Amino acid sequence: MAATRLTADICIAGGGMAGVCAAIAAARAGASVVLLQDRSVLGGNASSEIRMHIAGASCSGRRPGARESGIIDEIRVEDAVRNPYRSPHLFDLLLYDLVRREPRITLLLDTDCTGCDTEQCRIRRVHAVRTLTEERFTLEAAFFADCTGDCRLGLEAGAAMRMGREARAEFDEPDAPAEADSAMLGSTILFTAREMEHAVPFTAPPWARRFTEDDLRLRSHREFEYGYWWVEWGGHLDTVRDNDRIRHELLAIAMGVWDHVKNHCTQPPDPSAAYEKWMAGQTLPAASAANWALDWVGMLPGKRESRRLLGPHVLTQGDVTSGRLFPDTVAYGGWWIDLHPPTGVDAVNEYPCRQIEVPFVYGIPLRSLYSRNISNLWMAGRNVSATHLAFASTRVMATCAVLGQAIGTAMALAVRRGLTAAAELLEPSLLDTLQQTLLAEDCFLPGVAARLPHARYSASSELAGHEAALMGNGITRALDPTLHPTFAACSNQWVSAELPATLDVEFDEERRIHGVDLIFDTGFSRELTLSMSDAFTRKMIRGPQPETVADYTLSAGERQLRITGNYQRRRQHRFAEPWITRHLRLSVDRTHGAPNARVFAIRIH
Repeated sequence: MAATRLTADICIAGGGMAGVCAAIAAARAGASVVLLQDRSVLGGNASSEIRMHIAGASCSGRRPGARESGIIDEIRVEDAVRNPYRSPHLFDLLLYDLVRREPRITLLLDTDCTGCDTEQCRIRRVHAVRTLTEERFTLEAAFFADCTGDCRLGLEAGAAMRMGREARAEFDEPDAPAEADSAMLGSTILFTAREMEHAVPFTAPPWARRFTEDDLRLRSHREFEYGYWWVEWGGHLDTVRDNDRIRHELLAIAMGVWDHVKNHCTQPPDPSAAYEKWMAGQTLPAASAANWALDWVGMLPGKRESRRLLGPHVLTQGDVTSGRLFPDTVAYGGWWIDLHPPTGVDAVNEYPCRQIEVPFVYGIPLRSLYSRNISNLWMAGRNVSATHLAFASTRVMATCAVLGQAIGTAMALAVRRGLTAAAELLEPSLLDTLQQTLLAEDCFLPGVAARLPHARYSASSELAGHEAALMGNGITRALDPTLHPTFAACSNQWVSAELPATLDVEFDEERRIHGVDLIFDTGFSRELTLSMSDAFTRKMIRGPQPETVADYTLSAGERQLRITGNYQRRRQHRFAEPWITRHLRLSVDRTHGAPNARVFAIRIH
């Protein structure tokens, strides 16, 4: 097969949530992108092939206000509005649609990275194969990103990496083992089921595993519609090279667990089980599964851990549990350090997870997102530079998504500035530009505020503690010390006392305004994600979020822009001709249910 040569500013391998957000961010920042995905759908563990819901720093509702903003919030809100009935296939289509809408992205589905050429510690080109169409590709770019999870691109490039658990003394991590080993978190195969109006029999295949109630006494199995994340196995093996063996064993385990639930479960599960603690506060269905029928079984393991690339900084347990904020923070995390026994369900005397508390959100530095020995290789997702313990917090998909947006934005900036190595972005003025760009794109960087031009804010009405003057502080979410001890309690938003309402921005002198960005409220006090779990979904609103401004008008003198039916948090407006004015007004007529207008920021361009 002759190779097709493609040239772009950026080449990204891996189309999970990290790769998708990296590609969209880079393309929106003006870079041309080739995105490789080895599957037919985007989304990785969030896709219809695996169906794990996207969790993040909010800890599934345990840390209100920490929900991720930026592109991942755009995706979550779009899914809630366009996919209220929770079809995993429509989520696939949504991600495909968002990528296809970006004219600067060339998407290659069903395409595997098979090699690369490096010269002087720099990737020159990547080789890829799409077997379905019998095509080979040679991809040339200024910068490359490994978002494959398994570090396939980094492996081909000879990037420094590691696998398994570090020894306790290496990074002074109290919960690491005394000696380093190859153990990892295992993989899971999920399944879904539906309740019928009559009893539905189930006969397990002969290759299914057999489980007793004693085997599952520490694993709650009351929730029937969404399988069990603890159907886990294979962390004691090589989760890359043994993946097929792991798949077959996980299918045997999944069928055996369902057989037990349907045919052999004689007593309610132990109410002290770790899963029930994790699901605390949710209403669990009755213990009988007689009327429940399988309607989908995953054939692709949802992988938690494999290789990790090494950057100049390796994020550690201490970084995570102390809430460390770095000078080069470009993203954040907050999920627990979530450890699972490597042998999964075979560890019958261990709870399926042990969660080490992460008291606050923490920063993730730029130095953990590029290779220490391949100068133009970036990484985002579960393969970033972190120890096994720190990775157990950063691995969740909403954190992977904000890491993806960070490196996509960073790579596009490096291309614009003509840089040749990722490390050059540590130069103070470039790092400041990167952080301010991320903030302008509605990312949250704990400890960093956006710099806004001086302006005076006034409103037709305002609630105490939510005054219009807060609009100028450069923070676009409510903060308090429960999120981080350095945060002062502040709503950081204007909230009107009634509707309709107006917000006025006045500048010291006339300005040529080429565009306006608005940051509204999409209810960060609640969870919002696509989940096949009925109990978890009851925490959410599947549709426009009630706090969000729906109908509004931007005006300056005779200039006017009227918008109806908005449901997104961030709205960008660019003008064909600049508005020349000292005064800008936002008039809010309607929200999706809240009795007042709620606005975090008005940013002018």
